[in-house]
Amino acid sequence: SGARINISEGNCPERIVTITGPTDAIFKAFAMIAYKFEEDITNSMSNSTATSKPPVTLRLVVPASQCGSLIGKGGSKIKEIRESTGAQVQVAGDMLPNSTERAVTISGTPDAIIQCVKQICVVMLESPPKGATIPYRPKPASTPVIFAGGQAYTIQGQYAIPHPDQLTKLHQLAMQQTPFTPLGQTTPAFPGTSTTLPLQAVTVFPCICPGLDASPPASTHELTIPNDLIGCIIGRQGTKINEIRQMSGAQIKIANATEGSSERQITITGTPANISLAQYLINAR
Repeated sequence: SGARINISEGNCPERIVTITGPTDAIFKAFAMIAYKFEEDITNSMSNSTATSKPPVTLRLVVPASQCGSLIGKGGSKIKEIRESTGAQVQVAGDMLPNSTERAVTISGTPDAIIQCVKQICVVMLESPPKGATIPYRPKPASTPVIFAGGQAYTIQGQYAIPHPDQLTKLHQLAMQQTPFTPLGQTTPAFPGTSTTLPLQAVTVFPCICPGLDASPPASTHELTIPNDLIGCIIGRQGTKINEIRQMSGAQIKIANATEGSSERQITITGTPANISLAQYLINAR
């Protein structure tokens, strides 16, 4: 197609495909994607009893500031696009989580979808986004996590399956009030047996929660990180450091680079459990 295509990381139930280039390259790429999806629908129908073929459906991610132009006065623009292309077009009323973007769902035959994308691109070129756009980033799938006897479990059907050591260690860190073991020293894992427990036998926590008494006093911890590693901790546009802040519940400040220094100072503030978890996540990065 001649378009640049980027696919976001794959540890999420959804991934974002970003297509960049001149409009004709974008249409070619969308055409190839739409036909690929139709091929998948046809293949999956050969083993199914369904008689009517479902339409191809794409969910576009559009800055909310451009959705008004796409809908048009009193819905006139979106009605015109539906009528002239034969595709179904729906603009979500709410913004996608933690972003200023909305989902625009288009469905129909591949040809109708290509025509529809063309018209949407024309609108987006005529009405550029206003202000800054906070892009939508899908979150990893969150399965309910259970802690029982120092072991982390995830729910599969009627059973709690022992979870990989990483979550057990996260829980252990959140439960203990001592600072994180420095890198290079091993953290003893809880003795966990690899059995499956019926759900009645374990206590369910809705999230990875430090099981501590009424919130202990906040404290501050400082780390120094080599300059060449700071990028992987911050992540593109701060995505990784924001994830670490959210998961740990700690405040994390990264000092600006000082001339002549090969290290950056990171200050972590929160309860001892928040700090331990933040340190663990930073070290894991």
